[in-house]
Order: sequence, then C-alpha cells, then structure tokens
Amino acid sequence: MKMTRKITWMILLAAAMSFTQCKDAGDDVQIDDENELITSVTLKFTEEGTTNTTSFSYKDADGDGGNAPTQFDTVALKPNKTYTLAIELLDESKTPASNITEEVAEESDEHLFVYTPTPSTLLTYTYGDKDANNYGIGLTGKAVTTTAGTGKLKVQLRHQPGSKNGTPSPGSDDVNLEFNLKVQ
Repeated sequence: MKMTRKITWMILLAAAMSFTQCKDAGDDVQIDDENELITSVTLKFTEEGTTNTTSFSYKDADGDGGNAPTQFDTVALKPNKTYTLAIELLDESKTPASNITEEVAEESDEHLFVYTPTPSTLLTYTYGDKDANNYGIGLTGKAVTTTAGTGKLKVQLRHQPGSKNGTPSPGSDDVNLEFNLKVQ
C-alpha cells in the first residue's frame, strides 16, 4: 500500500510538472528587423575645395504609399567635379522628428546605401565610411561627376540584419528613390 501511494504521488507530481508553464528562452527575444519609417531624405553635396553645399530632398509625410511626396528635388551638379556626399534621414511622422540617420549609424552592420546613376557615366560613388566588418555604409562618401548630361540617381537604403555582405542583394529596402539627375 505504501508503494502504491508513492507511485500515485509520483504520477501526480509528474502530471503537475507537465502542466507547469515553462518559459522558453526564445520568449524574451525580440527581433528588431522591421524597416524604418523614413519620411524625409536629404542628399548634401559639398564641392571639394569649397564650403559650397547644395541639398536635394525628398519628403513624403506618410512614408511609402498613401499620399504622393510633397517634395522630390532634381539633383543638379556641375560636370567634372568631386563632391562629398552626406545623407540625412528623418521620420517626421513623430513629434519631435526622429533622426533615422543616427539609427542607421548605430546599426551600420545592418544597413547599406546604394547609389546607382543611370547612365553610369554621369557619376561615380565611393564609400567614405565602413562598418565593423569593413563593409561600406554610405552615410558619407565621394561623388565624382563626368561630362554634362541628364539621367537618374537611384538611392537605396538596404536593411540587411544578419545578412550584410557588402552587396545590395540581401535584405529589403528602407529607401528606394530615383532622383532626376542633371550634370550641367
């Protein structure tokens, strides 16, 4: 009889333990790999050897989709010049506005700017900053124009958490804009 009670208590204890909620180690892990809301993109070109900075902006108060942008400047640069290019990103849907540029800098191992001119002969871009893994970031760099012409300058911010390899292919777009480009 004593043995039966012992077995009964062991079964009850085992049953109680099986109904006890265990906290999985993964329950507290929050993966922050969502794309950022960016409502304003400003390209700042400073001509080498001068303090002349010209800014060109894109503004869309509600972000991608919804209402049309309220501002989408044409990038106008001089031919055969070298510029320092810096980019500024804001989320102006909040008060005060969030500086997404700082967030991209802090998470540089997850972000890559890609600057693609069409035709490619209008402008070349060289990264001026690198992340801890020696991959380009693109918050700052050098843009060199060639002869006069018109085309497009595609600006992408690739969000690449856990997959950044220095190429644009992994990840998704936080920004994907095509500015009109005039070199004249």
